[in-house]
Amino acid sequence: MGIEGVKVELILPDAVHKSDGKLEGTVRLSSMQAQTVTKITFKLIEKYSRGRRKSKLSDEYLLAESDLNKLVEVREDAPVEIDFEVAFDLVKSPMDQLGERNFLTRGLAWTAKKIKGVKSEYRLEAEADVVGTALNPFDRQEVNLI
Repeated sequence: MGIEGVKVELILPDAVHKSDGKLEGTVRLSSMQAQTVTKITFKLIEKYSRGRRKSKLSDEYLLAESDLNKLVEVREDAPVEIDFEVAFDLVKSPMDQLGERNFLTRGLAWTAKKIKGVKSEYRLEAEADVVGTALNPFDRQEVNLI
């Protein structure tokens, strides 16, 4: 069932500024028996939705992917915390680019996005490669980009 294997838990800040271009956090690894983690992969994903009701469309974009290649010995009942950083570049739609031109087009772009029901949600996923397991443990957390 995997209940004795490594558990991955992401600890993220309440908010991350888009202009920073990086997401810093901590990943906590715990286990009920001694295990070895060889790599942790982090992925920052944007879910871009637009439209309403039956005409609603969603796409997902991979904004960043980062690997932490580090051997980590996770001992039983002794969690290990590792700090990490993921650098990202946001993808700007043509409407976002129009809104950045000046203060007049900013209001026009904001109104058009509201009418179309445009919404972006961000999440971070972490997956650990554990020696001797077929299914890798993972965690995903919503990220508040401001």
